[in-house]
Amino acid sequence: MSSEGRLLIVEDDTSFSKTLRRSFERRDYEVVVATGLEEVACLLPGWTPDVAVVDLKLVGVSGLSCVQALHAHDPDMPIVVLTGFASIATAVEAIKLGACQYLAKPSNTDDIIAAFGKAAGNAEIPLTHRPTSIKTLEWERIHQTLVETDFNIAESARRLGLHRRTLARKLEKRQIE
Repeated sequence: MSSEGRLLIVEDDTSFSKTLRRSFERRDYEVVVATGLEEVACLLPGWTPDVAVVDLKLVGVSGLSCVQALHAHDPDMPIVVLTGFASIATAVEAIKLGACQYLAKPSNTDDIIAAFGKAAGNAEIPLTHRPTSIKTLEWERIHQTLVETDFNIAESARRLGLHRRTLARKLEKRQIE
């Protein structure tokens, strides 16, 4: 049916998954959409995708669980993780669990296709001399704590040593999905 291959999109945002699906179908991919780990587990015994795109934050489960299941099913499958709230911690975990690339939203279809082709890595990438900013480090720590507390604002604020309202104001400045 398709000349480019079979693509699995794991995304719980219906409008985004429809847009992504149409865009890949126009590029001759056979596309199947799943909304979480349970659907992925049901699909895999009878159908193996050539490539996969997984959203990091799914309802009720982390996309990292889907990455792990897909990688266990086929270790050679290129898996791209998409996220609206990128952090170094989740990027490292995604790669450890089998993703070949980690892209921040918004990413278009061309970015994702290019990421499938960059599964091997590049040792020649230039190193920057600019250290990570305090704001970035702060945001990564806040995000890590939110994930640990299942996005409980009060508990996250307590663990970070912040007042709940202070944390809420910081979160208003930087939207998370």
